[in-house]
Amino acid sequence: MAEPVEAQQQQRKTTMKRTLLITNCILLSVGTSGGPLIMRLYFLHGGHRVWLSSCLETAGFPIMLIPLILSYFRRKNNRHYPSETENLKTTMVSMKPPLFFAAAFIGILTGLDDYLYACGVARLPVSTSALIIATQLAFTAVFAFLLVRQKFTPYSVNAVVLLTVGAGVLALHTRSDRPTGESTVEYVKGFVMTLMAAALYGFVLPLVELTYKKAKQNLTYSLVMEIQFVMCFFATVFCVAGMIINNDFKVIPREAREFGLGRGNYYVVMVASAIMWQAFFLGAIGVIFCSSSLLSGILIAILLPVTEILAVIFYKEKFQVEKAVSLVLSLWGFVSYFYGEIKQANKEKMTMMDSKNSVPETEQIQTLAVSHSPNNI
Repeated sequence: MAEPVEAQQQQRKTTMKRTLLITNCILLSVGTSGGPLIMRLYFLHGGHRVWLSSCLETAGFPIMLIPLILSYFRRKNNRHYPSETENLKTTMVSMKPPLFFAAAFIGILTGLDDYLYACGVARLPVSTSALIIATQLAFTAVFAFLLVRQKFTPYSVNAVVLLTVGAGVLALHTRSDRPTGESTVEYVKGFVMTLMAAALYGFVLPLVELTYKKAKQNLTYSLVMEIQFVMCFFATVFCVAGMIINNDFKVIPREAREFGLGRGNYYVVMVASAIMWQAFFLGAIGVIFCSSSLLSGILIAILLPVTEILAVIFYKEKFQVEKAVSLVLSLWGFVSYFYGEIKQANKEKMTMMDSKNSVPETEQIQTLAVSHSPNNI
């Protein structure tokens, strides 16, 4: 009877992990598409504070307190008899000091990445910044191989190549996308900073996965949310320091009065931006927890053409042939990656079943050998 119970528990774990993966994919999709659009909306209607905009990318971290508190009470009310390796006491914070300091360091890197990205969005159209950010997939693939020894299959390599080529195709129309009245120096500055943001975030994603692997404690989704909370807290502190140095807090009331959509909508845009970006970061680290940093990078890359389409709809940006080709290549890469994942999962399942079936056969042979031995005759 033990084997069916164990199989049921394994099935429940698999179902829960798939549910978490789908949920985090949705969060990542909303954040990846909505975050840049809301941020660009701020700059299009009179916003000029780059440090403020970068701060909003992680300032929504207090939202994480709601699921963290709910998770705590759920664990407290559903405690089972712990094993020798589990703690008898249910605590609000389960993160140990080494993991805390690692998350804090990654948070500071994230704050720097937020600033670089905000600099790019302030100077570039959404379509242009999106195509540059798509290059983070290549950086993620390289750093994932170096840091966590990410195994590549022909399908995942094909996906990376297709998505990278899609970003390259988009680059063919950048010259016609320069905002009116913007100097070449400012445009190039925005281009370079966005590329640096892509490279840095391509490093952060595998670094988070490495932190998961090196964590010397049981990694649960509740712990992942704690890591997200600490990361965003330190990223926000980094950006708030920049705001103080740049005197952004003094300018906010005046900027709200002069905002093109009105003072009330100014603060609505601020709140919406914080929520969108929090969904992005939670979704990104959640996908890493449920799968890998490479999948997180691929999802971000495939959603960038979607962001471009939304920019065409809401901001009247041109939808050229290059964007259509890039969208097709991105969808192709996405299908290629998931087909390879499904095929690999089925292969591992068949291998596991074969190994289980081989055990009884071995025991049967040993039994027959003993029964026919000279000592038993």
